[in-house]
Amino acid sequence: MSLSFLRSRRRRRMAPVKAPRQLAAVTVEPSEMSEPGAILDIQNLRTTFRTDEGEVNAVDDISMTVRRGRTTCIVGESGSGKSATARSIIQVVDNPGLVEGGRILFRADPDGPVYDVAALSETGDGIRSIRGSQIGLIFQEPMSSLSPVHTIGNQIAEVLELHTELDERQIRERVIAELEAVGIPQPAERIDSYTFQLSGGMRQRAMIAMALIARPSLLIADEPTTALDVTTQAQILDLLAELKRELSMTMIFITHDLGVVAEIADDVVVMRHGKVVETGPVEQIFHDPQHPYTQELLASLPQRDVPTGRVAPPEPQSTPERVEVSGAVEEAVRHEETAGEPLLRIEGLRMEFDSVAGTMFSRREKKRIVAVNDVSLEIAAGSTLGLVGESGCGKTTLGRCVMRAYQPTAGRIHYDDGDHAVDLATLSTSELRPYRRLVRMVFQDPYGSLNPRMTVREVIGEPLRVAGIAQGSELDDRVESMLERVGLRRAMASRYPHAFSGGERQRIGIARALITDPKLVVADEAVSALDVSVRTQILELLSDLQEELGLTYLFISHDLSVVERICDRVAVMYYGNLVEEGPAASVFTDPQHGYTQALLSAVPIPDPRLRGTRPRIVYRPDEAA
Repeated sequence: MSLSFLRSRRRRRMAPVKAPRQLAAVTVEPSEMSEPGAILDIQNLRTTFRTDEGEVNAVDDISMTVRRGRTTCIVGESGSGKSATARSIIQVVDNPGLVEGGRILFRADPDGPVYDVAALSETGDGIRSIRGSQIGLIFQEPMSSLSPVHTIGNQIAEVLELHTELDERQIRERVIAELEAVGIPQPAERIDSYTFQLSGGMRQRAMIAMALIARPSLLIADEPTTALDVTTQAQILDLLAELKRELSMTMIFITHDLGVVAEIADDVVVMRHGKVVETGPVEQIFHDPQHPYTQELLASLPQRDVPTGRVAPPEPQSTPERVEVSGAVEEAVRHEETAGEPLLRIEGLRMEFDSVAGTMFSRREKKRIVAVNDVSLEIAAGSTLGLVGESGCGKTTLGRCVMRAYQPTAGRIHYDDGDHAVDLATLSTSELRPYRRLVRMVFQDPYGSLNPRMTVREVIGEPLRVAGIAQGSELDDRVESMLERVGLRRAMASRYPHAFSGGERQRIGIARALITDPKLVVADEAVSALDVSVRTQILELLSDLQEELGLTYLFISHDLSVVERICDRVAVMYYGNLVEEGPAASVFTDPQHGYTQALLSAVPIPDPRLRGTRPRIVYRPDEAA
């Protein structure tokens, strides 16, 4: 987040519901820290949000120690207080939040003074001298944290302007060097780029450059890889580990992904409902958890058997070995195994889009983008096909072609459930109407996909009403019956979506998709926005409903551990091309294509004992092929 944005956000704050408490002592004696070697010592911290519905204790009397030179992971589900803790440390709690109790003792240098950050005014010079220069922060979503109207170079340079005496030329040189250090190609050119001109991975690297340019002693990374693909996530984790070693930094890493925790943590703090429920070294947390909630989180992990070729866990490497593989992408590798009769058969599917390149000051030219390139797939009735790949690979576009949200440029989408046989790709809008109830979709975002102005009864019942299938008391009965089927109560039908949790909203989305008795359900990243335990519940629900109703799923996801858990077959896409397809067991245990191998090597193993035991594979397509 740019500092100019932070300042403007503070100016926009409403008049103090919250007045910062005034404490006399800003510095304290080193002996008051719980551990001599600690860089951060949080003691009885309380952060409260005063809302119209009362006070919410986001951080409820927590204490924790961050040891110098180590990586401490704070884990927990949404609403556990992880991010509120991070924002409290550097006094950027969103209004109407207030750090109203406890101490945050910070000692940047082992021999330096100890500051009680909680005693500093959130707008004063004291916290400004610490924030950015001694404590850096990487936010979860770089697109919303970076300013869209300033270049990334200007935003990173602002940190140096505030905390150093360097001149303009020196600052630009430092920023270019920092962009290069975090792996951004052509940094001398990228320094003048705007955020919308960068990929998600490069935006996150720019955020890391901003957080590190002043060489802070402590780096707080708040869910920095949650929105990234698995291979980009692996690159960012490797980068952070490398920079931590080179700069001798301490890191607090906030996440709900226990695979990531197993890969990078030295110490772990488990939070729930604003409280710390367990702390300890990473190996103890994973292999001897004491608190029932920690045990529940670990039990929710998809269990993967990672072949290591050894009986005992090998000694971890400091840095995973990297292996480069290459290959062509024109023809998919297919694992042979017969399946049942296909409900859906996709043949030679191609989807092209027009794109306009250029700016308002330069010539704008139309370009033709091939999002899906000659893809052929079959989905057997009653089975689940997982469609995987990174952002931009074309998997969501393919799903929308199946739904006929897009009219394919070429190819066939042959649907045959025994009663209906038709090429969906060629049907007109009116001809498609009967098939809208047979092919349904579950969307990724359980918050944005439900109309907040409609009751749950209206949300779920709308497809029945539009299709003329049911109305009145019959519609109400079917809606309430479907609510029960997805694990909700009939009485909930009169509520609005805002009254439900993320997992409950996703159940509502599933109910809406199934209310018309479909044969095929396209689930587009249907669990990626959910916490690990809620994700497990939704996956079990989808599996139970498939068995009960005979459903067929096209399951689109970038989370390979989820795909391996629930899918019968897997198809892997790379930049619009299908590169590998076959039974899930074959694809996951014996991947043939280099890109599939790279994807699997990037999946974090949820066991700290196996850290660094597997080479990281980087896929380089053969451009000459």
